[in-house]
Amino acid sequence: MQGYEKIVMTKDDIVPTAQRMRDEGRRLVMIHGFLTDNGFNVSYEYEVGSNVESYTVETAESLPSIAAIYDKAAEWPERELHELMGITFEGLDTSRRLFLADSMLDGQGQILVTPMKELIDKAQGGKQA
Repeated sequence: MQGYEKIVMTKDDIVPTAQRMRDEGRRLVMIHGFLTDNGFNVSYEYEVGSNVESYTVETAESLPSIAAIYDKAAEWPERELHELMGITFEGLDTSRRLFLADSMLDGQGQILVTPMKELIDKAQGGKQA
């Protein structure tokens, strides 16, 4: 049976935790972003034996990247969260889109990807008007 443990951490704990996990040979399972009433949260899930430890940063808008530690296993989910939720990962190269080419974002019959943060800001602006 697989166990799951959620641990809340701060922005400053992200890189040291990732480095410790890497040094211990722990696999980065996934980086998830999700929205709560308090804002965006990001969880870093690591395989620890047959268990998963989830290190969560609450109200995250700008976080350090761990791509230098976990390479593509971190880069792809960080880029995805940047593109879809507008979360900034310091040190991460976001000069090119992950899902759609920049040329497809001109609104000419193509699918537009709007970061969730922009949608929420627009919705909150609409409520306040």
